Amino acid sequence: MQTTNKSSLRKGVSLPDIVSLGVGAAVGVSIFSVLAPATALAGPAMLIALPVAMTPMIIFAVVYGFMGSALPVSGASYEWPRRFIHPFAGFFISWLRIAGSAAALVVLAFVLVSYLSMVAPLPQKPVMFGIFSVVFVMNLLGVSIAAKGQTIMLTVLLATCAALAVTAAPAVDPGNFDPFLSKGWSGVMLAAPLMITLFLGIETATEVGEEVKNPGRNIPLGIGLAIALTTLLYLSVAVVSVGVLGEEALAGSSAPLLDVARAAMGRIGTPLIVLSATAAIGTSINAIFIIFTRYLFAMGRSGAFPSAIGAAHPGTGAPHVASATAYALCCAGLFLPTDLIFLFLAVNIPTLLKYAATSISATRLIDREPGLYEASAFRPPRPVVRFLGYLGAVAALALIAIGFSADWRPYALLAGWAALGALYYFLRARRRASSVEKSGVAAPPRRA
Repeated sequence: MQTTNKSSLRKGVSLPDIVSLGVGAAVGVSIFSVLAPATALAGPAMLIALPVAMTPMIIFAVVYGFMGSALPVSGASYEWPRRFIHPFAGFFISWLRIAGSAAALVVLAFVLVSYLSMVAPLPQKPVMFGIFSVVFVMNLLGVSIAAKGQTIMLTVLLATCAALAVTAAPAVDPGNFDPFLSKGWSGVMLAAPLMITLFLGIETATEVGEEVKNPGRNIPLGIGLAIALTTLLYLSVAVVSVGVLGEEALAGSSAPLLDVARAAMGRIGTPLIVLSATAAIGTSINAIFIIFTRYLFAMGRSGAFPSAIGAAHPGTGAPHVASATAYALCCAGLFLPTDLIFLFLAVNIPTLLKYAATSISATRLIDREPGLYEASAFRPPRPVVRFLGYLGAVAALALIAIGFSADWRPYALLAGWAALGALYYFLRARRRASSVEKSGVAAPPRRA
């Protein structure tokens, strides 16, 4: 690897930053939109689907906390499977995440435009394109994750949601919770893989592991605090949403929290919720775009993609080619259907596969590199790591299987994308092997 392709990472991420990154990424992605499709699937019992979805996330939180403590590395979701499972596993998971990241950014931009349109009518796709363009230009100029700024934005979001929950509580109608299981237990199980979207991003700090201060302690502690705070926030908002709007109105709402705010807070509710949504979703768009470009950059640097993608701009130090690639993929995502269930599942599938791969990687680490385990500040007993690792992998795959009943289209889309990725990987491997054979030089260790 050439020196010009290396990035200089500073340890500037503190414990509060880890919490704000995790909570901000998770809340910004879903709280403004997932309640409606989840209610459509499960009725008021989506409140049960929330802890059901949280259960595997606790397992993943422990696994990620351990891995982040034992081996903090940037681009962890690519590096861990590559190192502990197989180079193709790291490539395959990240390849699928390309589609998932593009879908996540489409979801965020779609929801943001929906909220802004409540203030003034806006053309949906052109404004979404504009949002992507602004984020691309910012990152092209070398903008990095502003952890302190995200903390401020998260504070605004938490304060707004707390005000909403307190103000709306007197307007809750207990009759809106009856019948509670209006869609049956099958509806709860169908909503669970959708509700897990509420927690996606909790592990964000592991993707910038090399930049975390005292990662052995702060990564697992930050993830634990983030999942606790996120759960408390979601439960309070979900309860008042069902109680104020009722099942039918909530399921049919394109902006659930805005409708709750209008009903409970009157005219002041609209600007407050729109402002908090803009801050939270805008911050999440930028954060996800940065992570997107980061693992694309890592794949280029390792040889999985052309080396140009792993190059940093000599002036700004930004991964300019990776940023342009991510921008192009986001623009292509504008042609995806905007049905939220479809898009949320498209996001969930590669993310759940990432969780499964990380869980398996944890079981491999304790066996293959015991020194890393012993040096880890957060190290559950080996049998616990092994049990949670396999349980996490099974839980992730089970959630993927359950989601097929809700909508088969994301699975068909990703199957085609996976086949294309496998073809690319093996053709590239063959080309590299052929080049080595012709040159007569021994092949370097394969990293991708």
